[in-house]
Amino acid sequence: MTVATSKQLRLDFPVILFMAAVHIGALFALLPSNFSWAAVGVAVFLHWVTGGLGITLGFHRLVTHRSFQTPKWLEYFLVTCGALSCQGSPIDWVGMHRIHHLNSDQPSDPHDSNQGFWWSHMGWMLYEIPCRDQIARFTKDICDDPFYKFLHKNFFPIQIALGAVLYLIGGWPFVVWGVFVRLVAVFHCTWFVNSATHKFGYQTYDAEDHSKNCWWVAVLTYGEGWHNNHHAYQHSARHGMKWWEIDMTWMTIRLLRSLGLATKVKLAGEE
Repeated sequence: MTVATSKQLRLDFPVILFMAAVHIGALFALLPSNFSWAAVGVAVFLHWVTGGLGITLGFHRLVTHRSFQTPKWLEYFLVTCGALSCQGSPIDWVGMHRIHHLNSDQPSDPHDSNQGFWWSHMGWMLYEIPCRDQIARFTKDICDDPFYKFLHKNFFPIQIALGAVLYLIGGWPFVVWGVFVRLVAVFHCTWFVNSATHKFGYQTYDAEDHSKNCWWVAVLTYGEGWHNNHHAYQHSARHGMKWWEIDMTWMTIRLLRSLGLATKVKLAGEE
């Protein structure tokens, strides 16, 4: 697989323009007319729905690593929540993450932390990196699923639909906070897993890469910050191995299991 460096790659201008627009849109939250505690509450709630249920639980632990199983309707609900994070389609997200694990902190890792904090945080996605061509090979379990194909084509339109609903409920403050501020917050919280947890923290296991356990990233990402544990046991549904490594997503999986909605739950040492 071709090594990705910013000196060799072409800029991906549609992504650059999208990222710029979302971050500029979030700045409108600074206007007094766009502030209300209800709007802030919407942003916090949707952060959990799209970042916690969608990205962490749905895209990552359920689909990417298949660390547990759920009824198909629940899987579709969770990946729809993830699609509303606007981090690409579930197919693209899962494929890129599987490639990352195969080549963690190696030249073929799309966000190789050896290329610096900025690159691993968000710089890599601003370029037309060659490993995108490998996504279909890494997502054979989902790329032909009609629902996943629908989300692949429509993750941006459903974001617009969400914005329209928020506007009807609470006007522009709900749109600014519930879409733009929330997207920026979920973006950077997710990206810290690629950047900060390969730079800050401690290593409990020798995972043969730079992955580390970082408590503050775990707080921001519902347990994803225990990244060294995860890289050591990639298919484990539980990332916080120590009693004090709080893992809210693992708590959610335990709740789903108690309700009969999560089965075949994989844990470290049982892979």
